[in-house]
Amino acid sequence: MSEQAQDARRKDPDAPVWFITGCSTGFGRELASAVLARGYRAVVTARNPETVRELAEPYGNRALTLALDVTDGDEVRAAVHVALLTMGRIDVLVNNAGTGSFGAIEESDDAEVRRMFEVNVFGLAHMTQAVLPGMRSRRRGHIVIISSIGGIRAFPAVGFYNATKFAVVGLSESLAMEVEPLGIKVTIVEPSGFRTDWAGRSANEAPNEIADYADTAGANRRNIRDHSGKQPGDPVRAAEAIIKAVESDQPPLHLLLGKAALKGAHYKLDLMKRDFDAWQETTVGADFPEGE
Repeated sequence: MSEQAQDARRKDPDAPVWFITGCSTGFGRELASAVLARGYRAVVTARNPETVRELAEPYGNRALTLALDVTDGDEVRAAVHVALLTMGRIDVLVNNAGTGSFGAIEESDDAEVRRMFEVNVFGLAHMTQAVLPGMRSRRRGHIVIISSIGGIRAFPAVGFYNATKFAVVGLSESLAMEVEPLGIKVTIVEPSGFRTDWAGRSANEAPNEIADYADTAGANRRNIRDHSGKQPGDPVRAAEAIIKAVESDQPPLHLLLGKAALKGAHYKLDLMKRDFDAWQETTVGADFPEGE
């Protein structure tokens, strides 16, 4: 083990270690800053580590900055290896890295859609798989998944983004059932609009707009772009809410963030209940009669 690694291990070795992906902007950056300010240790990652160097430097050996593209399996495995070697363990994994894309389903570019799935779904899955062996061996740990209200209810213009987040929610709920008996907790964070860069440079747009979707996907795309930087959600308060959930003795599986997220989730529940109740007889009638 290197001298730097030994120094890091000696520096408050009992402080929890957070491994956070996508720290260059938004939730990842604010969460890394809040975690370090709280006295915890953190592995602060970004595709370009120079973007997070200034954030981490004041905390010395309590912060480890690493280059990480979650779509690169070799980088994922290397980053986890270095984190374990330097910090000794990973107590909390925050799968934050993600990207978005705007466009109606018909308008969307196949290559962009596949890239979004690689980052939002497969990158997240690979990070989780890489960290789980250490958590299983210690029979403790917490995996935080940054999803979206768009993983609970869908919106026009972000259908494929919704698809990635619905996939993430399904994967995370299954993961929670698998790892709970092993002492590992899972929390899915589902924010509404927050003042991050998600609707700014981080999200791409379909190259061509189809006029027939102007009042649905087109309208929502313009609304999202126009409100970028004006969203009601505060990333600093979001970071504190996530830390509060992780520190709780009974953390939630689903953590909604923002009034619009709460309203949207209840809207989806009411919509589903309406259909379930209205079509109950047809639903039950699809089974074989009892006794057959």
